[in-house]
Amino acid sequence: MMNTVTVSPKFQIVIPKEIRNRLSIKPGQKLTAMVWDGQLTFVSQLSLADLRGICAGMENDFVRDRSDLDKDVH
Repeated sequence: MMNTVTVSPKFQIVIPKEIRNRLSIKPGQKLTAMVWDGQLTFVSQLSLADLRGICAGMENDFVRDRSDLDKDVH
């Protein structure tokens, strides 16, 4: 999918309707703009409610740093 946008004199762009629909972008939604690998990228900001349960079922026996290896934690 290729769409062309034009940067306005106020440096604004309009996200094409096809992309808005495909990504379910809503009016007022916050996006983070960043440069990634030399390209402009927009990423949806997620609320804490959106992140709830994201780690469900994840193993939690990880080692944070080498000092954890020296401790006998049970």
